[in-house]
Amino acid sequence: KMDDDDDDIPQLSSHTLAALQEFYLEQQQREGMKTSQGFNQYSIGSIEEDWQLSQFWYSDETALCLAKEALVAAGEGGRIACVSAPSVYQKLKELDGKDFSVCILEYDRRFSVYGEEFIFYDYNQPLNLPENLLPHSFDIVIADPPYLSEECLEKTAETIKYLTKGKILLCTGAVMEEQAAKHLGVKMCNFIPKHLRNLANEFRCYVNYTSGLD
Repeated sequence: KMDDDDDDIPQLSSHTLAALQEFYLEQQQREGMKTSQGFNQYSIGSIEEDWQLSQFWYSDETALCLAKEALVAAGEGGRIACVSAPSVYQKLKELDGKDFSVCILEYDRRFSVYGEEFIFYDYNQPLNLPENLLPHSFDIVIADPPYLSEECLEKTAETIKYLTKGKILLCTGAVMEEQAAKHLGVKMCNFIPKHLRNLANEFRCYVNYTSGLD
């Protein structure tokens, strides 16, 4: 029968096929960006979103606003940590200030292209950090936990509290307001962050200090 013959031909699932197509498209886009004039390794989108890792980049305007807020909060010569918030890290690097330092804590090893400022980070092991990352050594920590769950927020909060001297800027869903207050003592700001692609969940910023986001 024809049907029996067809069964012997290996078939890729539609999910695998879609993933393959997305991979090849991303490769083409990346190569295209590298060969185009004025390629900037710090521009938002220079590393594509990976939705399987729950990655959603901020819009350029939002990233700039958060980066400027971090600079003011950190002060001159300040140290800034971006935890699962690569868009803000990239924008800070684009600003190219000489009077602050910044590092990126991220699970996605593609960000290791940023050299010594990249620190591999898995929120499931919140205190599994390099020895040279001393406690309370950052003037502000900006964090965007990848998942809207209390477990993810609680574990990320451990990292934030270990790193920060005090100031915290948290970006997460509006539904996490109570948990954010409970685990980090932060309050919701008036500022509404936007993403390159619209998210299904309402997104907000939270701080524990007097900020310029209200």
